[in-house]
Amino acid sequence: MRSMDYADPKKKSNIVGKILMAATLTAMCILMLKQSPNFSSPSHFSHHEPGVVHVLVTGGAGYIGSHATLRLLKDSYRVTVVDNLSRGNLGAIKVLQQLFPEPGRLQFIYADLGDAKAVHKIFSENAFDAVMHFAAVAYVGESTLDPLKYYHNITSNTLVVLEAMAAHGVKTLIYSSTCATYGEPEKMPITEVTPQLPINPYGKAKKMAEDIILDFHKNSDMAVMILRYFNVIGSEPEGRLGEAPRPELREHGRISGACFDAARGIISGLKVRGTDYKTPDGTCIRDYIDVTDLVDAHVKALEKAKPRHVGIYNVGTGRGRSVKEFVEACKKATGVPIKVDFLPRRPGDYAEVYSDPTKIRNELNWTAKHTDLQKSLQIAWRWQKVHLNGYGTPQVMSA
Repeated sequence: MRSMDYADPKKKSNIVGKILMAATLTAMCILMLKQSPNFSSPSHFSHHEPGVVHVLVTGGAGYIGSHATLRLLKDSYRVTVVDNLSRGNLGAIKVLQQLFPEPGRLQFIYADLGDAKAVHKIFSENAFDAVMHFAAVAYVGESTLDPLKYYHNITSNTLVVLEAMAAHGVKTLIYSSTCATYGEPEKMPITEVTPQLPINPYGKAKKMAEDIILDFHKNSDMAVMILRYFNVIGSEPEGRLGEAPRPELREHGRISGACFDAARGIISGLKVRGTDYKTPDGTCIRDYIDVTDLVDAHVKALEKAKPRHVGIYNVGTGRGRSVKEFVEACKKATGVPIKVDFLPRRPGDYAEVYSDPTKIRNELNWTAKHTDLQKSLQIAWRWQKVHLNGYGTPQVMSA
């Protein structure tokens, strides 16, 4: 006869105790999570709210992107900034966060737009109403030295953003393009119907991105605005934001940055490349637009964007200034007798470029207001003097 198996009462008691302990710990964890603000109320950024427009600003830690973010926040938009900080400044984000600390106004996400998986995750976790796409490398000279970087960073990354917008139902795109897509037109000023014949990888990559956007738009109900703007100068008038490029990129940077570096003694003098162009004084002629006017054009474009409609606009003052004129204005703005060295032409540059802003004036009611070159440079110089090290030492972020 088989003996019967009896459960050991002590073992049974131990098992029951462990189960009770696990249940208690689980209940405590759930209670703690429920008391957490993030658990009890979903993120403001994860759902649409009536009357609140949530804008994704790519490259929002950069020079133009940070100024656009500030303007959007001032105008009561909700903003998510995505930036990999390769060209942007975490310090600019900190300034914006200090100005707008209220929940649901501004969030920063460290990510690379080249990472499609990360981009789709961002779109799946946030309820965006519109995208302002600034993120891009943007130096003509650098693009001629490293063209593959430009095609990847500008064209390929724009494709990733478009795919994410399509997959997640985001219907409005404001695309930050450039006058470099026109190349060197035969006639001035440049209008929106001027043939696009870019002559450097930067302009070519931007035109390719535009073409992708326009082709995609043909079979969608998206609202698209493409802004082709000219040479950006200036800073936020109240001195909270400015331009702080990476030191290693100084040789490729804007002429305004080079002027300020020369005035501060960081470089021995200003290098003017090209004095034999077919212009009145032999130097390049450009249309210089203040960053405050530029971001105003982006916000007006966002306000006027319509489903199934494409708007393409030149954003400039309509007036060309030579490099020599610019240098004289910079000398007066800084009060420093900047030494100027004249060198041969830079590859990829063109002699004369300035805009006809008639279309944007008529359709978006936008006109450049900050057209005093010396005053714009004075405002930017004031920020530079206060921020001798830019926004400070860049911090290394982990993904």
